[in-house]
Amino acid sequence: MFQTFENRADPSTGASRLAALRAQMTKENLSGFLVPRADVHQGEYCAPRDERLAWLTGFTGSAGFSAVLKNTAGVFIDGRYRTQVKEQVDLAVFTPVPWPEITLQGWLAEQLPEGGVIGYDTWLHTAEEIETLEKELTTKGFTFRPVTNLVDQIWPDQPAPPQGKITPYPEALAGESHASKRARIAAGLRADGHSAAVITLPDSIAWLLNIRGSDIPRNPVPHAFAILFENGHVSLFVDSAKLDDSLRAHLGDDVNIRPPSAFVPTLHSLQGQVQVDRKTAPLRVAHELTDSHATVDWSDDPCILPKARKSDAEIAGTQEAHLRDAASMVEFLTWFDDQAPGTITEIDVVTALEGFRRANNALLDISFETIAGTGPHGAIMHYRVTEETNATLKEGQLIVVDSGGQYLDGTTDITRTLPIGDVGMEEKTAFTRVLQGMIAISRLRFPKGLAGRDLDAIARYPLWLAGQDFNHGTGHGVGVYLCVHEGPQRLSRVSHTELEPGMILSNEPGYYREGAFGIRIENLIVTQEASPLAGADAREMLDFLTLTYVPIDRRLIRTEMLTSGERDWLNLYHAACRDNISPRVSEAARVWLVASTEPV
Repeated sequence: MFQTFENRADPSTGASRLAALRAQMTKENLSGFLVPRADVHQGEYCAPRDERLAWLTGFTGSAGFSAVLKNTAGVFIDGRYRTQVKEQVDLAVFTPVPWPEITLQGWLAEQLPEGGVIGYDTWLHTAEEIETLEKELTTKGFTFRPVTNLVDQIWPDQPAPPQGKITPYPEALAGESHASKRARIAAGLRADGHSAAVITLPDSIAWLLNIRGSDIPRNPVPHAFAILFENGHVSLFVDSAKLDDSLRAHLGDDVNIRPPSAFVPTLHSLQGQVQVDRKTAPLRVAHELTDSHATVDWSDDPCILPKARKSDAEIAGTQEAHLRDAASMVEFLTWFDDQAPGTITEIDVVTALEGFRRANNALLDISFETIAGTGPHGAIMHYRVTEETNATLKEGQLIVVDSGGQYLDGTTDITRTLPIGDVGMEEKTAFTRVLQGMIAISRLRFPKGLAGRDLDAIARYPLWLAGQDFNHGTGHGVGVYLCVHEGPQRLSRVSHTELEPGMILSNEPGYYREGAFGIRIENLIVTQEASPLAGADAREMLDFLTLTYVPIDRRLIRTEMLTSGERDWLNLYHAACRDNISPRVSEAARVWLVASTEPV
């Protein structure tokens, strides 16, 4: 099994660890200390060594941070985790803070006396984060002081850094050699007058060099730093133990392998204008460059957008991965419908689904830990079942199953909400509204130049009409055998990145009734140029191609609520599911698939 079910959150340790941290703060003469969920690479996903926020507070979500002061300690979480955090932290010593509705700077200004000194680790914060805080709070007498990480000083059994092997990624699946990528990105550096670019995001380095790693569970990326020079050469700072002769041969002479200890000295040696991403690079990089003869030029990571615009080969590989994964999902759903209410648990669901994915003989890992939340657990958006929380699926409940696979040719992410026996009209009504939002995005045509913030509301409109909403974005970017959460593209009110052909996104509206049930329906889609329409304006339009082909449970749909256009889309989608997946599944699953895709 890739997934395990141990309880990683222990609220009982929070008070003692918080006291130890405050003792270190006193030694450093600090009024506060910031504990982000971040590592030196500023990726979303952390190795066990870097799970400082979870170790201190018990909170295991994929986003959040803590601000520890002498008399209070806030745990800042967004809308996805407001139920989860209350179950994972000791509420007697940690206070959940709704973020970004309450900003860190606003909270600090209210909680700290004037003249407070806040410590932070320059490797774990971006320049954008610290500059925002300093701009708003130094005028009120606050000071921000770089310090050696205080959590590391009190963590006696902190794990060692990961040492995962790095492997070449096939050029046939990437669609472009890494020499071509390096030359293409370097040409952009020269055009902008940059001598080099510092790259800190693991998935950017993996994409640029056509490599994959194993330092982060579920995400095939290497821990490394890289400097891309204007001539297309790269210095790669990585532990040599992760490399073998085949990887060195793949990289070639234009990629210089250096130990991680050489990264800072190399920064000191740079000259000219050096491109650094204010939003993703650790602030420490800029601090070290001030000791060189270089000038920091704050620009986006040069790999971010090229990585997001998938090549034809990447899209073709992703389509095949989704068809393979859909066949596994259909086998799972066939099995699920054979289980009587009250006979299986959430862990049984997770175990069965992973088993069906493993049976396709191509699964390399799951793309994230499967969310299988029944009843009230379905309202916890990123619920992770443990042996302690494992619930039996009961008559009349819903279960949200959000899962995905990592395959060499693509990364999948799919959510289906399933009924356990007969469910109530309230649940069916909410499910249908969520479905209408998902269909609206799937059918959408939109002018080129729009961003995720311009489209997000379309998925919410059916819920808004009923005074309902959901506290997460409608969709996130997805990599190709890389991170299941990939920026900068998103379907979200906070996303300003223009959508372009080749960008893969999730389409996953939902609805959550705390203490009762949750609903989410998710397909992956890829942005493409829209086909011309007779009588249309002469303007460039985009639309979405659906990648996911797994039936949506018709037993939860109030068909009388659907418009004729929505019914037509659903029936065509189900016909495509049947046609594409039938040849790939067992006879029993084929019978289930035909019955489950009958027109509504």
